Amino acid sequence: MGPELTIDGVEINDESPCYVIAEIGNNHQGDVAVCKEMFKVCKERGANAVKLQKRDNKTLFTQEMYDSPYVNHNAFGDTYGEHREFLEFGMDEYKELQDYANEIGITFFATAFDIKSADFLAELDMPAYKLASGDLTSAPLLKHVASIGKPMVISTGGASMYDIHRAYDTIKPLNDQLCIMQCTAGYPPEWEELNLRVIETFRKEFPDTVIGFSSHDSGIAMGPVGYILGARVIEKHFTLNRANKGTDHAFSLEPPGLRRLVRDLERTHRSLGDGKKKRYDSEIKPLYKMGKKLVAARAISAGEILKPEDITLRSPNDGTPPYRFEEFIGRKLIKDLPLEANLMLSDTVGADEEV
Repeated sequence: MGPELTIDGVEINDESPCYVIAEIGNNHQGDVAVCKEMFKVCKERGANAVKLQKRDNKTLFTQEMYDSPYVNHNAFGDTYGEHREFLEFGMDEYKELQDYANEIGITFFATAFDIKSADFLAELDMPAYKLASGDLTSAPLLKHVASIGKPMVISTGGASMYDIHRAYDTIKPLNDQLCIMQCTAGYPPEWEELNLRVIETFRKEFPDTVIGFSSHDSGIAMGPVGYILGARVIEKHFTLNRANKGTDHAFSLEPPGLRRLVRDLERTHRSLGDGKKKRYDSEIKPLYKMGKKLVAARAISAGEILKPEDITLRSPNDGTPPYRFEEFIGRKLIKDLPLEANLMLSDTVGADEEV
């Protein structure tokens, strides 16, 4: 069965359906009511989990970056710090969202961008933690989150294999519940930058670890491709409206897209099968019409020796299969056969035998 990961009671392994994380991030635009509606829609569209992002902005950013002007059409404040604080939920909001997620039956967790945020989420007993691509080299944060003991999902955008091995070696001695996500940190990346075959590389490099795919592309087709290549966790950004204010909306899935992604991943899981070739009941009628049998190519009298031109193929396949064609050549008929009569080996004898 290979590596396993359990998030909030859901087992994820090579044989399981794909685990779908709807990344809400900050697409809620700082509004708890909007965020709850997004949770509801994600549940209705079949996502396994919804995810936010948690930052302690005052300690995460340098004072210079926090106070830097942030003037563009996506800004929610005049400085970058004001912008980030506008989008940030506190403990009361998180508890309200957690209660709502439990009520509707969807898993809720978040990305921890710093140690204070990780501790904040630990107070809420979050069922899992996400670490963003930018923190793959943040060894102190990786160790701190690993020590909390909950499943960890880490993205690998912009990383080298050395970076990923170092993060793996940092986390695994403390926490073996790990998922490594192939990710490209473009928003969105070019198609050739998705490099989905890295999923196969990760499966070879980390055979004891569940592999996933954090997909920043703007469509749904790459999710099933990722699943086929071995990703068992798929993360996609989600929004109620791609035209909303904010940097992530444009490449996020809207509700119909999320439903189609989940649907296609479910179909992909079912359609892969067990690898054993077999005939299904649904094939019987079509193959009856399409398949062929051996019949007389002309009216043939008893006693005649069969030649290749005496035998032809016709549908349906309710007679001797054509792969037995050569067995009839040179044998003698023991009964008359009209044109297109089924040719049966029991209606023949060897050429030297009496009719």
